[in-house]
Amino acid sequence: MKEQLERLVRQMYRSGTPYSDAVRESQNAFVIAVLQDLNGNQVKAAEKLRMHRNTLRRTIQELDVNIKALRVSRRRPPVSARSYDAGQKKAGAAK
Repeated sequence: MKEQLERLVRQMYRSGTPYSDAVRESQNAFVIAVLQDLNGNQVKAAEKLRMHRNTLRRTIQELDVNIKALRVSRRRPPVSARSYDAGQKKAGAAK
């Protein structure tokens, strides 16, 4: 892995990429990778990155990362979108 990183750095240097842009791209890729693995959970990502949650949020804003695009929706549908039969079964089971 170290060799791959060194090749990438060398390639960026030779192509004339400014240091600040290289650091920003590296930081962006690293933060996005962690957030993707944790389904966009910023609290858990901050813990993995060993930074404060507010620092991560500021970094996300500075890098213009779209958190919603990183999340895989696992939320239940709203009550209005659920089938009526499922609600009846639960009500009947409670009696």
